[in-house]
Amino acid sequence: MKKSETPAGQICPFCTLPPSQVVLANTTCLAFFDRSPVTPGHLLIIPRAHRLDWFALTPAEQQDMADLVRRGKVLLAAKYHPAGYNIGLNCGAVAGQTVFHCHCHLIPRYVGDTPNPRGGVRGVIPVRQHK
Repeated sequence: MKKSETPAGQICPFCTLPPSQVVLANTTCLAFFDRSPVTPGHLLIIPRAHRLDWFALTPAEQQDMADLVRRGKVLLAAKYHPAGYNIGLNCGAVAGQTVFHCHCHLIPRYVGDTPNPRGGVRGVIPVRQHK
């Protein structure tokens, strides 16, 4: 398997991302709007290098990803005016990862976008969300 291929041998969609879709970038990472957003403004932040997940990133890539999360929040606040944010990474298929190139979700949240937001990211296990 080449570094730009998925486990199924497909070409990684993030490694072939058109430069025109990039909205933020720094030395090792870039950000773009999710093609299937959870809410308006949903950003994905990825390393430029093909890395499996957060744990495969170098310390510099982790720092640059955190930088783009902060810069992404500024961009989203100015453009979409959300009331909150979820930040998440899925590491491994059992955790819900479907694109095997590390990516961080920066999801703007809006009043009323879900009936009961209590528990936030705990909702990955639905029965644990409201506890």
